[in-house]
Amino acid sequence: MDAETLQSWIGRTEVQIDTVTAGPARALAATLDQNPDDFVARAPLPPLWLWLYFLPVVRASSVGPDGHPQRGGFLPPITLPRRMWAGSRCQFQGTARIGDELTKVSTIAKVSAKTGRSGEMVFVTVRHSYSRSGAGLMEEEQDIVYMPIPETFSPPEPVPVTDCPWTERVAIDPVLLFRFSALTFNGHRIHYDRTYAMETEKYPGLVVHGPLQAILLMEAARRWVPGKQPASYTFRGLRPLFDFDAVSVCGRTTAEGGMDLFTKNGDGAAGMQASLGWTET
Repeated sequence: MDAETLQSWIGRTEVQIDTVTAGPARALAATLDQNPDDFVARAPLPPLWLWLYFLPVVRASSVGPDGHPQRGGFLPPITLPRRMWAGSRCQFQGTARIGDELTKVSTIAKVSAKTGRSGEMVFVTVRHSYSRSGAGLMEEEQDIVYMPIPETFSPPEPVPVTDCPWTERVAIDPVLLFRFSALTFNGHRIHYDRTYAMETEKYPGLVVHGPLQAILLMEAARRWVPGKQPASYTFRGLRPLFDFDAVSVCGRTTAEGGMDLFTKNGDGAAGMQASLGWTET
């Protein structure tokens, strides 16, 4: 698409209404080996678990060859074949609870084309605003990147993770990836179809979801600093993680009292980098 056409998508808005039912939260809790019985009526929804709701439900005839909905609709119909959630910037204003009826307003904020190591790329930034009866709960800017599929897998240069006072191993396997795909209604085949991931998109294995990594980091931080509520959360993917990797999450406290968080593989290379700020008490 030419630059003028891409820019014409800026400002497009979509409004959705959904109810925070217990089922998805209970299922994610079980998937993360937490107690699903904690999620009863009026129980608070953990940060980022709003991603379980407002899912893009499309008919089977409208699914593309990669498992995503066909191009077009709310997002611009960019033809570059690989699409990834590159990162987000989140601000938290309140807590959703089981049983709440919420509104989500999504707006395309920015569309830009660049040329990088992998060739032509297009970045789309979408703003999501979640609210309950007009009161804001979460604001998110989400970056989506479109790019070509390379002939062979060539990962970015590794960023070593050091100086983390705490580290936790995470059991990554195809079952976890499949369950998370199902919970988020994410049909992207790189997460559960090994043949497609390796032969079509040229990855060496099944890819660990970016939002799954973001949730794993948030949940680990909440265990290490119990009782605090997040105010801000920023994350971006640096290098793919795969189902065969020995994955860990780790973190350190910043001088400002927040946390720097990382996922890493068995070689100590960062997969995702995140920054978390706590609310003042």
